[in-house]
Amino acid sequence: MQNTALYNKHLALGAKLIPFAGYNMPVSYTGLIDEHNAVRNNVGVFDVSHMGEFILKGDHALDLIQKVTSNDASVLTDGKAQYSCLPNDKGGIVDDLLVYRMDNKTYLLVVNASNIDKDWNWIKQHDTWGVEMHNISEKTSLLAIQGPNAQKTLQKLTDFNLADIPYYSFVKGKFNGIDNILISNTGYTGAGGFEIYFENADAEKIWDAIFEAGKEFNIKPVGLGARDTLRLEMGFCLYGNDLDDTTSPIEAGLGWITKFTKDFTNRKNIENQKTQGADRKLVGFEMIDRGIPRHDYQIADSKGNIIGKVTSGTQSPSLNKAIGMGYVKPEFAKADTEIFIPIREKLIKAKVTKIPFLKK
Repeated sequence: MQNTALYNKHLALGAKLIPFAGYNMPVSYTGLIDEHNAVRNNVGVFDVSHMGEFILKGDHALDLIQKVTSNDASVLTDGKAQYSCLPNDKGGIVDDLLVYRMDNKTYLLVVNASNIDKDWNWIKQHDTWGVEMHNISEKTSLLAIQGPNAQKTLQKLTDFNLADIPYYSFVKGKFNGIDNILISNTGYTGAGGFEIYFENADAEKIWDAIFEAGKEFNIKPVGLGARDTLRLEMGFCLYGNDLDDTTSPIEAGLGWITKFTKDFTNRKNIENQKTQGADRKLVGFEMIDRGIPRHDYQIADSKGNIIGKVTSGTQSPSLNKAIGMGYVKPEFAKADTEIFIPIREKLIKAKVTKIPFLKK
């Protein structure tokens, strides 16, 4: 198991650590609900340095990105980021990722921790141009500072006016007196905030500075447990749960990041699916009867016929109700449709609902 550069900080804070994607990662510090509420109402910090980062450089860097990703990266300008996915050649998804344009010949791709080697090999095998590629994952740290007071906390540490950085945009420069730091208005919580990328050598110094700056807001460290409940309240997909090698972007409701104005891996089949309709759809649902849906639980109709499978589920701390996402047959995908989750041989009633679950 690997450790992030902030491993000793987590130990000192009494974090509960679990193995995740090859790393010892904090799942909680003071408790999931406490951490979840800190992000929704205040400010929290996630160490997500286990994520993967690739640099693609050269005249054909964009050509390669256009070939392997579903979204249209040609619309990006310097300082802009984009959510996208890597379709495989069988109709599923290799991974979902962020694409950052540094300049017209340099891009940063941020991928999921468990897929670093898989993604690298997939992109490499489609590189017919000899694009310069660098895997900087092991030397890069990443913190997500999220919540309504994230901006006020971080503004103390940089001369950039953070209010001037639009959503899915970024700047690169000095932060806490350290050069070459990437500050991105992105996140996975729906609570607002920033993600910052820097070299491992600066990790503890930056961590300490952020916690000092956020002291007046009662800033808290947040683990993977609350990260999961926060993202699920927003209906954000998690690779390995809601997305995998067998789920297509159309089934997963990711048609908005699938642009048929360009050619990309398996485009024809995905376009046919969009035209003809998918065999299943990813939906959000909330429980009506008492019970918590869990990953891989089945979804049934009123007669107990299996119509799908739960991909994510939890008790929502913000809504105080159980919520979930899962794939169902298209005829059951409409909002307010009654569905059932078989739990301990009982059909527990739920209803399909529009996502995000948490309305702003």
